Amino acid sequence: MTMSPLLFIGLICLAGGGSLLPAEAIWLTIPSSGERCVYEMIQANVVVVGDYLCIDQDNVGFGPTIDIHVTSPNGKELYKKTNETHGQFAFTTSETGTYFACLSSHHDQSHYTVNGTAIVSLDWKMGIRTKDWDAVAKKQKIEGVELELRKSEERVNEISANIIYLRVREAYMREVNDKTNKRVAQLSFMSLGLSITVSLFQVWHLKRFFLKKKLI
Repeated sequence: MTMSPLLFIGLICLAGGGSLLPAEAIWLTIPSSGERCVYEMIQANVVVVGDYLCIDQDNVGFGPTIDIHVTSPNGKELYKKTNETHGQFAFTTSETGTYFACLSSHHDQSHYTVNGTAIVSLDWKMGIRTKDWDAVAKKQKIEGVELELRKSEERVNEISANIIYLRVREAYMREVNDKTNKRVAQLSFMSLGLSITVSLFQVWHLKRFFLKKKLI
């Protein structure tokens, strides 16, 4: 059986432990006006945990604060905080789609004047990365090889779920492509038929005009 390129790339990314994707926190430069947003395409029923920390590389002590809000694909607000230097948001996705986290500088500050940019560390974790394995090991009294096997089992389940999702998306895209190709072919035939009809009408009209003027 031939594996599609989309499915193959997804499998390589997942099997590699996400090595082709950013596994650590990302650093964002937040301007003094406007906002910066990051987004992730996430499946339904996935646990998401995000940690953020705002720092000022040029000053020691109190630094700038930020406003942050996280929204779902349909625009529902999942998390919102203002005048924060650090925090954590967590939620379980209810639908498949693009989730946004938008950050902006907080301007009503008494201890700090916003003159420039702020630096924010954002660690966006999903699925198996959100699980506290130390707590699991203590609760279930497992360690060593057994703990690693449990982690591997979780990874395999996550990879399987993602492969199924990729197959569904591939089937959907194939169906969309087939419908699009069919409609394009129909439109081409309609355009060809319309062109032939217009050409015949022009020939008839010109012939009638020449006959009326007794030119032929």
